[in-house]
Amino acid sequence: MSAWVLPDHIADVLPSEARHIEELRRDLLDMARCYGYELVMPPLLEHLESLLTGTGQALNLQTFKLVDQLSGRSMGLRADTTPQVARIDAHLLNRRGVARLCYCGPVLHTRPASPHATREPLQFGAEIYGHAGLEADLEALQLALDCLKAAQLSAFTVDMADVRIVNALLADVTVEADALAQLHAALAAKDVTALTQLTQDFPPVSRQGLLALLQLYGDVSVLDKAEKVLPPLPAVREALSNLKWLARQLEGTQLSFDLADLRGYAYYSGVRFAVYAEGASDALLRGGRYDEVGAVFGRKRPAVGFSLDLKTLVGAVATRPLRAAIRAPWGESPALRQAIARLRGQGETVVCVLPGHESEIDEFQCDRELIEVAGQWVLSAI
Repeated sequence: MSAWVLPDHIADVLPSEARHIEELRRDLLDMARCYGYELVMPPLLEHLESLLTGTGQALNLQTFKLVDQLSGRSMGLRADTTPQVARIDAHLLNRRGVARLCYCGPVLHTRPASPHATREPLQFGAEIYGHAGLEADLEALQLALDCLKAAQLSAFTVDMADVRIVNALLADVTVEADALAQLHAALAAKDVTALTQLTQDFPPVSRQGLLALLQLYGDVSVLDKAEKVLPPLPAVREALSNLKWLARQLEGTQLSFDLADLRGYAYYSGVRFAVYAEGASDALLRGGRYDEVGAVFGRKRPAVGFSLDLKTLVGAVATRPLRAAIRAPWGESPALRQAIARLRGQGETVVCVLPGHESEIDEFQCDRELIEVAGQWVLSAI
């Protein structure tokens, strides 16, 4: 094997794609700032107990682990940034009121999330802490959609659910962790046979409610149907009411509902959402409410947010046109160098053509050139 062959599902990002990813990163961070979100930069490496406590088995399996040669303690390379941001909110900021935080940085996965996914996503996310009301859920959703619009994603569908519905149906049932994982998988796959077998010893109300969930997917009318067929448990009624309110606030957005879908991280505690686009094999963005995420850091408080992988997003949006640039000759003339410096100071891209490379093509689209006319350096259209 060649020494320069990269590991499976790890790849270099070459200039055209890197340029597009960086433009998306800037646009999304600017959009988050427009909403009042502050940028944080958690470390890629943390003590394992801080990184994983309370996050669930799925994230544990996705985390690369190693031993710190300075302290001898177990450490992990983050597979998700949300637990770190919860730690920052709980211990470093420790604000009484609302905290709006955003981030963008690499995460590492032991296994790809899908057959064509990278194991090194570039994760962008935004999170709001300190408000339990639906206003925070709506703000997170609106920011998520505005980020996708800023990325020039033309058509997408927001799929919504609420984990409290399944949790309420399982409230009176004792289920081992392995069996619970199988049950969640059966719900997501709409596997009637598997779910029937897994719930054969459940109380009738729980069993019938879980089986009914397999048919509760589609447009907003699903919520009215759910009120009729699901047991009238307070948590179920509240969850359905919340989803209806959010649907009204998002009028004009393509919405779908799948009340059996619990895919995503185990720390979600309420409304969860995912965004799908044509041509993408999986969700481009996932988010929701996770009020329990800060409890392990000694400060349980309301939290809601979302995240996405910029490397996946860049493959789902149209390629952006190259930025117009200026071609300039290389030379020792002070006047030429001053002209180039002045243009770059104005924000222009000026590519100096090195001697002997006049006919080469690069990443930049030069539509003007710097030429000397009567002893003055001026711009001329190409």
